[in-house]
Amino acid sequence: MTVAGVLDAAQRRRDLDALAGETVDVLVVGGGVTGCGVALDAVTRGLSVALLERYDLASGTSRWSSKLAHGGLRYLAKGDVGLARESARERNILMRHTAPHLVRSLPMVVPVVASMSRGMAAFVNGGHHVAHLLGPGGLPRPRHLDAATTCALLPALDPAGIRGGYLNYDGQLEDDARLVVALARTAAAYGARIVTGARVAAVDGTGADVDADGAALRVRARAVVNATGVWAGDLDPGVQLRPSKGAHVVLPASALGSPSASMTVAVPGEDNRFVFALPHPDGLVYVGLTDDPISGPVPDEPTASAEDERFLLATISAALSRPLSHDDVIGSYAGLRPLLAGTEGRTADLSRRHDVRRSAHGAWSVVGGKLTTYRQMAEDAVDATGLAAGPCRTRDLPLLGAENVPVPAGVPARLVRRYGAEAEQVAALAGDEPGLLEPVADGVPVLGVELAWGVVAEGARTVDDLIARRTRLTLVDDWAAAARPRAEEILASLTP
Repeated sequence: MTVAGVLDAAQRRRDLDALAGETVDVLVVGGGVTGCGVALDAVTRGLSVALLERYDLASGTSRWSSKLAHGGLRYLAKGDVGLARESARERNILMRHTAPHLVRSLPMVVPVVASMSRGMAAFVNGGHHVAHLLGPGGLPRPRHLDAATTCALLPALDPAGIRGGYLNYDGQLEDDARLVVALARTAAAYGARIVTGARVAAVDGTGADVDADGAALRVRARAVVNATGVWAGDLDPGVQLRPSKGAHVVLPASALGSPSASMTVAVPGEDNRFVFALPHPDGLVYVGLTDDPISGPVPDEPTASAEDERFLLATISAALSRPLSHDDVIGSYAGLRPLLAGTEGRTADLSRRHDVRRSAHGAWSVVGGKLTTYRQMAEDAVDATGLAAGPCRTRDLPLLGAENVPVPAGVPARLVRRYGAEAEQVAALAGDEPGLLEPVADGVPVLGVELAWGVVAEGARTVDDLIARRTRLTLVDDWAAAARPRAEEILASLTP
């Protein structure tokens, strides 16, 4: 079986050995969605590329999103038509070209509750239609729903207070971390060197000082791109950010009557701020999100606080027939947005635009932005380096798994949903061990071959890499605990 873009222990060692003696065109620091996007953009233009990540792919903000590739309706409401248009365009590229196997259409409903004024209802409806016109197409038109249809889509609503609803559509990611891994592997398939577990101590315009496996290494480059998100200031003191925390709680879908659409509820007393209940095919609902400033050192692993949970549950419960409580929560997570510093006020009001700037020591930093627009951020970063290269190719370049290749019958539907055209190769890892096609623990949806694929093809080096980022088992506390022994067993059996 030939697999493209393999990231495994042997490939990592070969890449590290090569970097000790060569000068690459572009050195990218940071293995999140932006860094991996920069690596793919640069290598497909014909440049030689290396990417260094201190922990693991998608170990930072990129795995803590709402799992949406969204069209920027919120930015339109704030009058930022340019950012809304950019977001809609990039969403369309993801859904049609880059990762159609990982991004699907999601119906999103704003229920018209008794407390919603007619002016607000008209504002929501108008915003949906304008956003649809701004987008390049591909999603159904927004429309008004009657009360019965609204409650059928969102069974947990309190029907006594519902006057109807407004339906629009957006893009939902199967898994944000899977998108990052697919970007990294696709870049590797084109020749980029992707090295995790490599801590960059300092950068300048000619390279970086690196600690990999306890050994010091100087990696030389013609251009260096700092794509470390909220940690960008560690390598470029000139970067000015105002990070904000976005928290989510995870519920079983049954707690909300197994909704077939997302539910959007306005935060009382605040303009243009909402809480979403986003259903996921694994029988989960993500309820988020907060938007609160943080101060002090940026943590490696932010967490959702008890107050975050209370706020989210109380806001969404205002529209429900049964209020949600802590007993309904089966997991939680939080991420940090690398917002560009702006005027004083709420972080919710700060722009989600991005910026590419050159530091005093000669390296480039790409900061701000959001997951949906990572591709444009990457294109702008590579353009800024000024290196002689071909034109950007990522507007219509499919990632690994996105190819239009039929998947044979009998391959588990879960694998097709998460791996696309590579699902057959993932399933084939079961070989003479059919137990690998079974769930890794009772009540857990992840199959054993997913953990095996994470090791042999996707660069997972630790159990946490497998359960936190390749399969997202840590989103549900009980799933992670139940699956850990099997993950340890599979990792040990496949590690040289």
